[in-house]
Amino acid sequence: MTAPERGLAPVMTGIAAMVFDVDGVLTDSARVHAEAWKEAFDACLREHPPADTALDRPFDAADDYLRYVDGKPRADGAAAFLHARRVPIPDGSPSDAPGTGSVAAVAALKDGMFTRRIRQHGIEPFPGSVRLLKALRSAGIPMAAASSSHHARDVLEGAGLLDYFVTLVDGDESHRLGLAGKPDPALFLEAAGRLGVEPAHAAVAEDALAGVEAGRRGGFGLVVGVDRAHTTDTARDLREHGADLVVDDLADLLRAPGTDAHAPGTDAHAPGTDAHAPGPDDRAPGPDEHAPATDDRAHRAPATDDRAPGPDGKE
Repeated sequence: MTAPERGLAPVMTGIAAMVFDVDGVLTDSARVHAEAWKEAFDACLREHPPADTALDRPFDAADDYLRYVDGKPRADGAAAFLHARRVPIPDGSPSDAPGTGSVAAVAALKDGMFTRRIRQHGIEPFPGSVRLLKALRSAGIPMAAASSSHHARDVLEGAGLLDYFVTLVDGDESHRLGLAGKPDPALFLEAAGRLGVEPAHAAVAEDALAGVEAGRRGGFGLVVGVDRAHTTDTARDLREHGADLVVDDLADLLRAPGTDAHAPGTDAHAPGTDAHAPGPDDRAPGPDEHAPATDDRAHRAPATDDRAPGPDGKE
């Protein structure tokens, strides 16, 4: 059965399994992470302003989040931003209490703020992501969630998505197994291995630059960059870091209703089709402003490990 016959866009042809990042891909938790980071970093900057006044400005929850903390473990994201701003505090240790006196303390402060937010307000899944998960499950394609966040299980449970996945490789598992962070592909490779599928026959969905690079370096057959920022720059950066295609919403990986599943070359996002028409038991999706899901894997450079491994995972 072809991908269109299974309700999926032609770009999904040959995909036998799929691995998903969590924050910003399946749920709106990336926004909550960014808000918590801003609160913690701004408190630190007020208490310990950089000597260079050009660096003494608030944390930008859009640009600074993407540049310094998106796709990294909590401790590494805190260090990347505070070192870049030359904030005069020590690195500290993982046992530091939440506060602003060390990098580790700021990371702990952010963690508490994030936890409080999700307990008070919950986490919403993206409707298009729910639609894709349902279609993949109906097609019998196994799925894994992979995130370096120690909150990934709570986020998925809170969003009602955990039962879609055969396995979850989260921050606790990553630490237990000693997996390197993205852009090293270890996290994704562990997830694919648990699904029993070779990376070349699996797809990865990621919104972080480090994540799409990890998918490329892991040799995955399809690396999907999810551009929640909806800007030309972020779409370009995702492609440059390894995304085979960039979409604004995961529903772009579904076959457009009304198209001929048997027609060769059917494009799920051809002009004039509505890839977001709601189906049974779906939440109402937002407006369709998504880039065409074209299959450019034929033009993809071989996955080579030509970049130094670095940290991963939203936390």
